[in-house]
Amino acid sequence: MPFTLAADGVRVYLRVTPRARRAGIDGLKDDPDGVRFKVAVTAAAEDGKANAAVLALLAREWHLAKSDLAIIAGAGSRNKTIRIAGEGPDVLAALIHWSTARGLLGGLQDKRDG
Repeated sequence: MPFTLAADGVRVYLRVTPRARRAGIDGLKDDPDGVRFKVAVTAAAEDGKANAAVLALLAREWHLAKSDLAIIAGAGSRNKTIRIAGEGPDVLAALIHWSTARGLLGGLQDKRDG
């Protein structure tokens, strides 16, 4: 899963592509560190612009306040860990619903079964 429950909310794992043609969450990436959401932003990876764009995109897509999101690992890397503050189980349920509605988790399960 590209997210886990934590004591202070939910951890979300990302693989970010800066300077993309189009911004969005483009699916899942399974790498040696685990499964991550593939996130593309149009901002350049300079002066924190791409990181700010990632947080704004996630807040908009997941209907969260930007203040509830924080990059807790990987601020200078393409692999990032985001903390979503709040009631962990509720946030986790919302992320599972969002991911399932977009067919993301079903595809992950198919890859692991096959």
